Amino acid sequence: MIEQNPDYILDRPKAGLIDWSSRFENPDAPLYIEVGSGKGQFIINQAKKHPDVNFVAIEIQEAAIGMILRKQLEEQLPNLQLFLGNGEALTDYFAENSVSKVFLNFSDPWPKTKHEKRRLTYKSFLDIYKTILQPNKGIEFKTDNQSLYNYSVQSFNNYGMHFDFVSVNLHDSKMAEDNIMTEYEEKFSAKGQPIYALYAHFSA
Repeated sequence: MIEQNPDYILDRPKAGLIDWSSRFENPDAPLYIEVGSGKGQFIINQAKKHPDVNFVAIEIQEAAIGMILRKQLEEQLPNLQLFLGNGEALTDYFAENSVSKVFLNFSDPWPKTKHEKRRLTYKSFLDIYKTILQPNKGIEFKTDNQSLYNYSVQSFNNYGMHFDFVSVNLHDSKMAEDNIMTEYEEKFSAKGQPIYALYAHFSA
């Protein structure tokens, strides 16, 4: 299915900047990306809600992105593209200052200290996001894991990022009304688990 739909998905391409604007009907729309899209509920609903924004779902697991592709083939959303690849290589495929927002939703917490560098909010990943993001643009981060949340707050702060919104209970905050949930978010919140959120941007 992935091989048969190159217009919707890029399958582990060779390193080289991609002309993302040419892959969308509206090439001038701002570009938002989600690193680790899972089964795609969040990114698909974002694309539906915001037709004036272009979205790229980035996922390293072939089975997961296959589920997103199946949904996209049903929806035929002109403002959604899929990318099968590794978030560590974003600067190989996205030009500097080309992205307007990065979503990090329910990323693997990698709780062991020896795995700290794998966390998507580790400083080396922040370097990547800063490179591809436009000036004064930033990250929207959500998790059910308090330890990862605390770590990310510290990581963002140490990097010198500016905090726009911080919450230890997103669903009981001013942002709840416009919040689009992921599959994990629905599952955990139904069990009474608070959802932690952190929105921050880089200095120009």
